[in-house]
Amino acid sequence: MLRRVDILKEFADGAAEGLRSAAELLPTLMLVVTAVSFAYRSGALGALAGLIAPAAESIGISGDILPLALIRPVSGSGALAVYNSIITDLGPDSTPGRIASVLMGSTETTFYTIAVYFSAVKLKADARIFISSLTADTAGFIFSAAAVKLFF
Repeated sequence: MLRRVDILKEFADGAAEGLRSAAELLPTLMLVVTAVSFAYRSGALGALAGLIAPAAESIGISGDILPLALIRPVSGSGALAVYNSIITDLGPDSTPGRIASVLMGSTETTFYTIAVYFSAVKLKADARIFISSLTADTAGFIFSAAAVKLFF
């Protein structure tokens, strides 16, 4: 009121800018969704999980949750589908079900988030961003399994 700003005009300008940003992000989002769907439905995700399973099981991470751990950094909806299959097949009170639940609550879709935010500001993410994100995700996966084993 003191600066005599036209609130309606400012709101309309902000909404228009938001729509432009959403339109610019759409190709990136479509690419991420397509890549995740391809990896999951082609069996590539399961094959990769099978390769990693012996090493993961040696540190206490069940091979049943590896597909979830692999897809969670990329896609929230893909991770939710994998999580649903774990809960349906193994049960919510099973060790993999509990680990999957903790993992879903304690990790983020980091690559999706990086893609959206860096596309919005029109910057290119460098390798340090991806390395630190993968390190944090890996810690989240390991500590999810450790917390379940400690408390259950």
